Order: sequence, then C-alpha cells, then structure tokens
Amino acid sequence: MSAVQNAFAEMPQDTNITAEAAEFVETVRFEDIPEEALRIGTRCLVDGVGLYVAGSEEHTIDILVDEALDYGGREDALLLGRNAKVPAPMAARVLGTAGHAHDWDDSQVSVDPAHIYGLLTHPTIPPLTAAIVMSQKLGNVSGKDFMLAFLTGFEVECKISEWMLPQHYMQGMHSSGTVGHFGAYATAAKLLGLEGDALRHGFGIAASFAAGIRCNFGTMTKPLHVGRAAENGITAALLAARGYTADPQALDGPWGFMAVQGGGASPEKISQGFGRTWTIVEPGVSIKPYPCGVLTHPTIDLMLRLVTDADIKPEDIETVTVYAGTNILKPIRYPIASNHLQAKFSLPAALSMIALARKAGKVEFSDAFVGSDPMREMQRRVRTELDPEIEAQGFDKMRSRITIRLKDGREIAGWADERYRGGPENPLSDAEVEAKARSCCDGVLTDAEQDSLLQAAWNVLNLEDAGETLAAAITSEG
Repeated sequence: MSAVQNAFAEMPQDTNITAEAAEFVETVRFEDIPEEALRIGTRCLVDGVGLYVAGSEEHTIDILVDEALDYGGREDALLLGRNAKVPAPMAARVLGTAGHAHDWDDSQVSVDPAHIYGLLTHPTIPPLTAAIVMSQKLGNVSGKDFMLAFLTGFEVECKISEWMLPQHYMQGMHSSGTVGHFGAYATAAKLLGLEGDALRHGFGIAASFAAGIRCNFGTMTKPLHVGRAAENGITAALLAARGYTADPQALDGPWGFMAVQGGGASPEKISQGFGRTWTIVEPGVSIKPYPCGVLTHPTIDLMLRLVTDADIKPEDIETVTVYAGTNILKPIRYPIASNHLQAKFSLPAALSMIALARKAGKVEFSDAFVGSDPMREMQRRVRTELDPEIEAQGFDKMRSRITIRLKDGREIAGWADERYRGGPENPLSDAEVEAKARSCCDGVLTDAEQDSLLQAAWNVLNLEDAGETLAAAITSEG
C-alpha cells in the first residue's frame, strides 16, 4: 500500500469532527466549565502573561514590532510593549510569538503510549492570545466571557491534537503551529458569536492556514509558528464573520486536515467528543519550570540533584554522559549550542548551565550566557548516547540517566524521575507558578507593575474588561 493510500486508510469514514467542534464552540456556556478547569486555566493564564513579558525583550519581537508599526492600519489592539494599537491579526502575531519565544509555555499531556512525549501541542498561547486581542477589539468583555472563550479554544485545540495520529509530528510538522490555529480560531469565533455555517466555514479557513515545520526549531521562526497560529486563527474568524466560505467539513474525510497533515485519526478517541471530559483537567497540562523543550526537563532536574547532592563544582567535572532514547535525542538535536535559541534544544547546553550556575532560567538561556567561554568549554564535556534498554521501554515516559565522571576518577550517576516536575503528577504550586511569572517580568516590569499584572491574572473572573486590563498590564514599560 502506498503512503498516500495508507494515510487515507487511517482516516475513519463518516466522521463529523468539524460539525461537532462547531457545535461545541457555539453552545458551550460558562456554567459548563468544571471548577477544576477554571482553576487550572487561571494558572495557565498567570503563566502565559509572564511569558508575554519575557518574550517582549527578544530581538525576534523587535523585528515583528517594527513590521507591525510599518504595516499600520486599524487600531484594534495594543502592540506588545508599545503605546500603539494595530489591527487584531498583527497584534496577535507579535503577542503570540512573544508567548512562545522562550519555549517556556505549557505542554499538553497524553496518556496514550502512541503519543511520544513532546509530540503534542503547547496549548495556552494561541487561544489566550486570541482572547486578549479579540477582547480588546470587541471591548468590554467580562472576565467570565474571556475565560469561556479561552478555555473553549484550549479544549478544541487539545482534542484535535490528541485525536490525530502521531505521524503528524513525526513527519516534521510542529503541532503548536498547526493545531494552534484551531485553538485561536475557536476562541475568536466564540467571542464573535459565530454560528452555524459561518462557524464551520471558519474551521475550513483555519485548516488551510495551518502550518509549521520542525526544521525551524532553534531559530526565530519556531516561536513565529505560534504567533502565526494566533494571527491566522483570528483572521479565519474575521473572514468567516464576513461570509467568507470554505469546506464545512475541513477536519474530516480523505482530503481534510486530520488525514492530510496527520495521517488520520483515532476512532476510539474521536468518540470522546469535545467538553465531555476537559483535556485541561484529564489528562492535564504541564507548566514548565525551564525555558526549553519539555523533553529535557527530567534530565535537567536530575543533573541539578546530582551536582547539588554531591556538591560538584564545575572544575571537578571530567565528562557528563546522558543516556536516553530517540524520543529525546532526535528532537533535542544540538550537540553544541551557539545561541539561546539552539540551547532550548540542546542537552549539553542545559546541563552545562546547571553545572555552572545550578540554574537554567531566563538569564542562563540568553545569548550572553550561552556564548560565554565557560559555557562553550563545559558543553564540550557533555555528550549524549542512545541507550538500547531505555529505547526498548517505549516512549510513554521521558526516561533518561546521567553519569558524571569527575577528574579524581569518581563517578556520580542517577536516573531521572519519570514523574517530571511541572507535570500533572508533580505540579508546580501556585506560589511556584507566580514566582516563575515574576522571574519572566524581572528587568521589564517594576515590582508594582508585576503586582498589578498578577493580581489581574489571578482575579480574571472578576474583571469587567479583561482584554484591556490584561493587555495594558502586559505592555507596561518599567
């Protein structure tokens, strides 16, 4: 059977995913959202607003801001870090890219062994960006309506990501950039009140926009995938509202998004439906402690534990060997990182940060730190190696082990904790989530501005005009 025939064979016949997604977006009410989904969603919001602020410092964002200012146009929404308003799609491009610029945004969780860890989407930034931008464009969107729209997009995005076969990511698509379109679109459509045919046509528009390829990991364009998802999701909703048409079943059939980009979908999972169980609750979401690919996080925590418990100094280290499976070693692909973007996908870089600073945060993931002489020298001492035993255990967990050989001949070794920090089994506390958000804001917002931003985020349900309040707090300049 050819690859094309095989892809068609994997797509269940007579699905109604598009219609069911549209019905969910149209009919879901605030009262339908579980209390736990609101609690976790608020944590994701707090995390997200901090990431926007952190991203505003990046040269990536400077370029996009300059382009937005030159572009001009309708004054829909605030431009990140500027006292200027631009068209909603352009504001979303900048804000969404900033939210993913550090690769520090949350990750969708799956309990399906077929879904290799790290192959699902970063769910918050596309719909959250759409909620912030479209709420400004529309004006006077209450906190409850804001969270309803945000969590509606979050649920649609995650279910599409979970139901698609893992071929989507494994063949080189970046799911945060592809299925992120549907999260942003569903949020924008909910706020616009789209219904019926217009709502289904919007899914078709978003499906044709959806793009993002993994060769751009470690470059400026990786976070732009998420910015474009937010931009295009909003554009799809605005066009659909004007009567623009597309295939009303664009997620279904042999030529639909699921088959063309994902090789098909799981019939068993499709039967879950939207909003019967909310993905943000079950199986949950991971809020990242480190600004890099989640696949590295258990290994980073292990390195921190080993060097701290044995009080290992940088000058004591002869070599560090990381043993893992291809689920980690293939996507985390840079043997030596020359800048902070590559460092996000480099185990030698991340472990060298721990060896040198016992931290791996915003300061360590900077070009100045990554390009320093101590970092270059330490990275040369770290190597990765495929472990056949780990590989044989499968990819349902992020498994790895480390051996540190010291210059005095001793070896310090250990295994990473499969209950990785930040995941649903070992979540960050609310205080840790807030501390992360504050660390993102350091050097950009004053302490008082940080207090205002975080108070607004934690109390989002009580805001009278959520979009304006959050956007103004995010774009404050210290």
